[in-house]
Amino acid sequence: MKRDRPYIIVLTGPESTGKTTLAGQLAGYFGGRWVPEYARNYVEHLDRPYDFEDVVRIARYQIKQTDRMTGGDVPVVFFDTDLIILKIWFQVRYKNVPGWLQEAIEKRKIDLYLLCRPDIPWKYDPVRENPGQKREELFFIYEKELHKLGFPYRIVEGEGEVRLRNAKLFVEEVIKNDK
Repeated sequence: MKRDRPYIIVLTGPESTGKTTLAGQLAGYFGGRWVPEYARNYVEHLDRPYDFEDVVRIARYQIKQTDRMTGGDVPVVFFDTDLIILKIWFQVRYKNVPGWLQEAIEKRKIDLYLLCRPDIPWKYDPVRENPGQKREELFFIYEKELHKLGFPYRIVEGEGEVRLRNAKLFVEEVIKNDK
């Protein structure tokens, strides 16, 4: 049976857990599309600290981007982040989540979330904010949110090739079980 849309796989979890690297590797392996994280590009190009309204703009753009990028002839699309990351960003940073964001999250048709465990070294870059123990705390917030929403997810762990192999197996499982 041919699907009417590509498989949608989202990489999520705390910063510096290999989401970007993994998304690119998986897209190459599965002949799919990789959609980079928009928030990183947005924040890197600000000439001031970001604020609540910037995160709103990022979320609204990401909703449009997701709708645009899930069409076409590719078998699978890998998103390097999604709206759940933004929801948690709003919760942790501002203690305020726009109601429309929750609605948008619940409407999404995601085949699998790959929740990246913070078991690899944190690497500094100017837009990262949460080194050390904070990554572990955030990991459990992500896991709790995915569980609460009832979304399908698998935890990706290990370093290098082990991490990639684990992620590939989870994606293959979703595709195989759909046939």
